[in-house]
This record gives sequence, structure tokens and C-alpha cells, in this order.
Amino acid sequence: MAAALQVLPRLARAPLHPLLWRGSVARLASSMALAEQARQLFESAVGAVLPGPMLHRALSLDPGGRQLKVRDRNFQLRQNLYLVGFGKAVLGMAAAAEELLGQHLVQGVISVPKGIRAAMERAGKQEMLLKPHSRVQVFEGAEDNLPDRDALRAALAIQQLAEGLTADDLLLVLISARGATIQELNTIRKALSQLKGGGLAQAAYPAQVVSLILSDVVGDPVEVIASGPTVASSHNVQDCLHILNRYGLRAALPRSVKTVLSRADSDPHGPHTCGHVLNVIIGSNVLALAEAQRQAEALGYQAVVLSAAMQGDVKSMAQFYGLLAHVARTRLTPSMAGASVEEDAQLHELAAELQIPDLQLEEALETMAWGRGPVCLLAGGEPTVQLQGSGRGGRNQELALRVGAELRRWPLGPIDVLFLSGGTDGQDGPTEAAGAWVTPELASQAAAEGLDIATFLAHNDSHTFFCCLQGGAHLLHTGMTGTNVMDTHLLFLRPR
Repeated sequence: MAAALQVLPRLARAPLHPLLWRGSVARLASSMALAEQARQLFESAVGAVLPGPMLHRALSLDPGGRQLKVRDRNFQLRQNLYLVGFGKAVLGMAAAAEELLGQHLVQGVISVPKGIRAAMERAGKQEMLLKPHSRVQVFEGAEDNLPDRDALRAALAIQQLAEGLTADDLLLVLISARGATIQELNTIRKALSQLKGGGLAQAAYPAQVVSLILSDVVGDPVEVIASGPTVASSHNVQDCLHILNRYGLRAALPRSVKTVLSRADSDPHGPHTCGHVLNVIIGSNVLALAEAQRQAEALGYQAVVLSAAMQGDVKSMAQFYGLLAHVARTRLTPSMAGASVEEDAQLHELAAELQIPDLQLEEALETMAWGRGPVCLLAGGEPTVQLQGSGRGGRNQELALRVGAELRRWPLGPIDVLFLSGGTDGQDGPTEAAGAWVTPELASQAAAEGLDIATFLAHNDSHTFFCCLQGGAHLLHTGMTGTNVMDTHLLFLRPR
């Protein structure tokens, strides 16, 4: 907010006509107010899925400390509770779990991304760190999200702990790993891993297993999140080989991979079940959006969640949001010329192309037609960016920049519009920003500073663009949040 207000002195020095000066300052002040509200809503969404609140909603101990309650299930505690976990947010989840469970926890092993502890320390998030003398052993690995020896050591330690459990034991599994967006890749991962595709649940048998899952996958499919380590796989090695043959990759496989697949193919035990497992989604984009919606309503907005499953090409998604803002304007300001039938049809065609499940587009348009007040449209998911340049950025900053470019195409009239896109993990691509926000004035602001939006987009260089624009005032900085439930999109529409 302070950085954003640094542009005011620059405007004061500009040789503007008094009426233009007052109008520019009024619009800037309005944008700043909207930006602050947007940030507030984004932070509320993230806050709803932080490890501490999530764990306390999902777990509780009875007053005597002899039973662990998970939703509507009770589990006996008698020095028999163990913990394993893996993923970006698992460090904070494990810290919250150990704080809650105390001496009931016998031993734990977690696998987290390389450098995550140092990142949390730099961010001052002590609540995300395990206490000294913790019973949970931490392995850092998988640098740049690629398998390495450290990740293998972590997997072996988790497997060893699970295989040593008995029927009297209870294993708490914490999951916050990214799932594959390509189902075929997920199938291959399961075939090659001893822990994915229900492998961890099988290793822990006959112990009871409770899996607490933070979803970073559209639709929250438990069999896809982290390749389903506690969910029985519906695929076999033949499915994997069929995929490899389809892409002509089978002959090029390393000998080690061929050996793993041949052993899996001859496994006499066949598929296993996971009847001893309770899988629970404790955090998701749906929960984050619901909290942001409540906060928007408290601020006086009519708030509608469009979808928690936004996916597809970032260009098409930006066109959808830009045209949605234009069509929404005609509902909110009836004195202005309405959207044409063609524009309404185009909006619905874009929505159909994106194939967004359960898109509440009609509800949103009806809300604006009848309400006539300020509106906040919320959505979540993960768009896809086709890389064609070597710039710096992430899908949130690229989406925001593209939406800003789209907003200039449509006359929005007497209505303030702001769009924000942010990653709930606090890191958008290889940058320190979580995302960015834009208004319809973005194009003119960029032109005034000699920034060509098309050139930055051509090089996928959205972060550099936003760093240059008004001293980085449009960037969303949160630091590492310690959670991860995909992205949050906020579209504000406020009649003047």
C-alpha cells in the first residue's frame, strides 16, 4: 500500500489540467482502496487454509487424552501414534500436529522441499517450524521439484517407519504435494513408486491410517493429490506400458525403470485395498474462497464464487475475465449501453472453451442485474501458461497482465474495476511475488512509463513488467505462506 502511494508525488508534478488532475487523483485513490480490499480478501483466503487452523478443525483430543477424534471417527491413543508427511506445506502441518498431539506422538518423518525451513525462518513464520527436540525427523530434498538422492532418502525413511507398524498402531499421514495435471503422467508415477498409488497405505498395513490432505489439485481428487499414496490405485502396469508405447518412449526407458515395471507386472498379490485408511481433505481452494466470500460480504459486496476449478490456457482465461467485466458493467449501470447479444454469446463460448466445472456464471450475472451494488466475483484454480520466452514471471502475474490488457478493449463507463490473481503459497513462479493486481488504467499507466505490454507478454516477462510499473506497486507480496491450495482470482466491480 505504501509503495503504491509513492506514485502520488509523480502525479503531482505532471502538468495536468485541474479537472484532469482531480479526476486522476480520484481514480487513483479509488484504485488504492480497492487494492487494499483485494489484498485483505486474499489474505483471508490464505488464512483459512493455514496449517494451524486446518489441523485444529480436523483433529481434537478428548479431555482424558485417550482418544483422537478425526471428524466423526475416534481412534484409541496408547503411545501408538506415528506421523509421516510430504509436500510444501507439510512442515507447518507437522508443527501444528505435534503441538496438538504432544506426548502422544511417538515418532515422525516428513519430506519437504529443499530450503523450506530457511525460507520460513527468513519470513519470520516460527509457527511453521518444529520445536527443538521435536520427535519429527525432517528430510529436505527434491530441489527444483525434481527427484534426487535426498528425496529418495526421505522416501526410504517413511517406508521404513510405515513397514514397522503393527495392528495396534495409528499412522497420521500429512499430504500437501502437487498432483499431476496430466492423468497419464500420474499413472506412470504410481507404477514406478513404492509409496504412490496406495503404496504407503499398503506398507503401513495392518496399522490404521488417517490421511490429512491439503489439496492443490482442481476438483480435490484424493487419488491424484501426490499420486494418491493412501488411495488404492485403479491402474496397473499395463496401463503404464500402454501410455509409454503411445508416445514411443518404452524403448528409451532406462534399465532401472524397465526392471521396476517388470517386477510390478509379475506381482502375484494383485491390486490391494485401503479399507484401513481414512482420507480427509482438510484444506482446499473451496474453503479458501468461502472465507474470502464471507469477508467480501462483510465489506458490503455482493460476492459470488464463480468456480474453484478454473483451468485452461491463460490467454483464454484472461479474455474471459476481460469480457466478463464488460458484460457485468452493463448489468450494474443500466443507463449505459448494454452488452450486445454477440458479446453475451462470446462470453459463454469462452466459458465453454475453458471447460470450467460448475461455473456459476448465470448466478453472477443475475446478481449484478438485480443488485445494482458493488460486486466481488471470486474464483480459484490454475491456468496453463505456454512458455515462449525467457522472462521472469508466474501464471498469476501473467494472468493479471493479460487481464489488464483485455480491460482496455472494453468501455467500462462509470465503474471501478480491479482484478487480482495470487498464488496461495506466496510464490508465483521463480519470483518473490505471490501475484499482481490490475485496473483498466493499466495500459495508459504502462504507456506513460514507456512499457510495452505486448513485448513483455511475448517474452513471458510479467514480473519484470510489474517491477518496472510504478515501482512495483501492483505486485502482491506476502512471503511464503506455509500453505498451498492453488490460486485465487478476485474481480471487483464497483459503480461510482
